[in-house]
Amino acid sequence: MLRNPFASDTRVRFFPMRKQLIPILLLMGVVSCETKAEKELLLGKWRAEMKVADDHQLPFTFTLSKNSEDHYLIDIQNAQEVIRVDEIAITGDSIRINMPVFEGYITATFTDSTLTGEFVKESLDRYVPLKAKYGIEERFEVKDGARYDVSGVWETNFDFDTENPYPAKGIFDQKGNKVTGTFRTKTGDYRYLEGVVDGDSLKLSTFDGAHVFLFTAKLKDSIMDGKFYSGNHSVENFEARRNADFELPDANTLTYLKEGYTSFDFTFPDEDGNPVSLSDPSFTDKVVLVQIMGTWCPNCLDETHFYVDYLKNNPTSDLKIVALAFEYAKTEEKALEGIRRLRERVGVGYPILLAQIGTSSKTKANEKLPMLNHVLSYPTTLYIDKQGEVRKIHTGFNGPATGAKHEEFKKEFAITLDQLLKE
Repeated sequence: MLRNPFASDTRVRFFPMRKQLIPILLLMGVVSCETKAEKELLLGKWRAEMKVADDHQLPFTFTLSKNSEDHYLIDIQNAQEVIRVDEIAITGDSIRINMPVFEGYITATFTDSTLTGEFVKESLDRYVPLKAKYGIEERFEVKDGARYDVSGVWETNFDFDTENPYPAKGIFDQKGNKVTGTFRTKTGDYRYLEGVVDGDSLKLSTFDGAHVFLFTAKLKDSIMDGKFYSGNHSVENFEARRNADFELPDANTLTYLKEGYTSFDFTFPDEDGNPVSLSDPSFTDKVVLVQIMGTWCPNCLDETHFYVDYLKNNPTSDLKIVALAFEYAKTEEKALEGIRRLRERVGVGYPILLAQIGTSSKTKANEKLPMLNHVLSYPTTLYIDKQGEVRKIHTGFNGPATGAKHEEFKKEFAITLDQLLKE
């Protein structure tokens, strides 16, 4: 046991000077170890890879910096999208990176120039191996010149070889080897995709803090033959053909009230456990938007940002928005934590009610809302006039990654709200 050289022990006081210094130096060494600075990561450009299959890695890039308080910041880049991550904790050579809003996180060990760990979504029991290296700016390695230009519109079918195929619209822009764009579906979009054409191969990826998406395809004339990897838990085949005239079904026609129902209503608890119903006085004589969503859903986050900005720029007491959260979190506590996190990080001023926990199943959601023909998508928004009549139901949300389609939605939204508020 190390002795304190300043204790009242006469034996210490009569030691020769050299022997007295030994315990002092040892003590100083202990203190020095305890106050040693944390390991540092190199600031600048990094490239990460997530293992989505034995022979496929999903790459993404990020920039590591520090703020004025010497805390680490990460900016994840997907084409025109930049996602700021500011909850980063370091203990020894371990790091935990919490995603903004979503429950997912990266946990890893590190050196100054490497990370080795996994991306975790606990509620879904999903763990995707991850590694990252400092100083690499290119997302995909390119070995050959582009033999094809994929710019334009592609009529796409995912899961075409199964009993449940679904259509999509690929929209891409290519400059040299580099490609950006997205796939639109009936329910939304597959986020900001960034990648390359390498010879006759197309490679696109995105990581937005929730979704881990990789698309690969072989190109031939005006045909794509590809695979879609969603994390390491799902693989779908897809095929696509050029078709400049292709369009998806109108998002305002997909969801509707079933025959026999003349109105829409619900009763779900708010964050404090108080039941809230559409028939409550606070919604009487108001235009009401009911947002069917989940805090885990990036398209829902895009839509929530849009609604928050709209209310900020167009304040009126005649409009109410209420969100119904269908959460896959395993417990009510975790579900409410997700709701509070969304509210705080985005500044949501309208109520978010807890409609479901333990699953994001749309079939289960439909059981909670039996007046709808189906819940096809998160998000889905109902437009209800001042008399309580459902005037429109919009399925999905075309986020900023869809470009012109997003601008089209914003104009349509403003016209619809203006009409309902004037009635």
